Amino acid sequence: MKYGRIYNFSAGPATMPEPVLEEIRDEMMNYRGSGMCVMEMSHRSKVYQQIIDEAEQDLRDLMNIPDNYKVLFIQGGATLQFAMVPMNLMKNGVACYVETGSWSKKAIAEAKKYGEVHVVASSKDRNYSYIPNCDDLDIPDNADYVYICENETIHGVTWPKLPNTKGHILVSDQSSMFLSKPCNVSDYGLIYAGVQKNVGPAGMVVVIIREDLIREDLDPHVPIYMSYKTHADNGSMYNTPNCWAIYCCGKVFKYLKSIGGLEAMYKMNLDKAKVMYDFLDSSKMFKGTVDKEFRSLMNIPFVTESAELDAKVVAATKAAGFDNLKGHKSVGGLRASVYNAMPKDGVEALVDFLKDYEAKNG
Repeated sequence: MKYGRIYNFSAGPATMPEPVLEEIRDEMMNYRGSGMCVMEMSHRSKVYQQIIDEAEQDLRDLMNIPDNYKVLFIQGGATLQFAMVPMNLMKNGVACYVETGSWSKKAIAEAKKYGEVHVVASSKDRNYSYIPNCDDLDIPDNADYVYICENETIHGVTWPKLPNTKGHILVSDQSSMFLSKPCNVSDYGLIYAGVQKNVGPAGMVVVIIREDLIREDLDPHVPIYMSYKTHADNGSMYNTPNCWAIYCCGKVFKYLKSIGGLEAMYKMNLDKAKVMYDFLDSSKMFKGTVDKEFRSLMNIPFVTESAELDAKVVAATKAAGFDNLKGHKSVGGLRASVYNAMPKDGVEALVDFLKDYEAKNG
């Protein structure tokens, strides 16, 4: 690690690839001869139009996004989508949700403000430590969509396979696993991802939506900004977008392409996560909290025998140069978020530290 940087295991805002940060640094004062920083640049300028166009095209290339899907860069983060999804997609006023952790639970609560919500499966019975079987869900014929959080950041569970929606539109919150592995976009009606976990700086969400789902006949009380059509019709520039986040994300898209795309990234992520999970499976002091087949490659929660020992370990890791390993306040314990930009040597260094801690304190 260079520049005195530490290993940052934060769940978001999270670590970014060092080559990307170096490139941003080099362009900070004068972006490619423009005489200004991207943060100072008019979003209506030709220079910026090229930045956003390239960002969209690189993302399309990475994910093989079909032509009948729109890519939208929207402010507000993923949480705003808890409302935008039902506002835009609840044509019949009915939707089905699968409850697998804190973020799907929050999305359910928000959606209930806009229509009838059926929680068709839940893993609440075992504190969201698994993904329920979704091969034969009880989905009403008039349901507008089926919603999942494909990777629960707090509880560390991920979907090994998508649910059987019985022909209904699938909506997925991919915030904490976006671009971590190949994705068949055609399986979804809408994908969204807050970018601050696995792609760029906070303050923006990427929405990938099938064109036929973009509606004109919304409730007249829906704010203009909350309509997907507004963003689709204006190339994500109805108002001043989050120019800086789009620029940084564009850099990350190019970086991912340069290292071999999502197939290559997926192999690296499997390799990294294995280091951590192999340790947890062999440790007597530390235990993972998720059933093996549903373990996230991005967010790895684990615990010791007590909250007191958890706190001691967190303090020790921070002193040793490993930051943000404290588990979310709602669940406690510890959590290592090992997003795309976390190098394998960071995970190996953490495991070495935890092994040593266990040897000395076990």
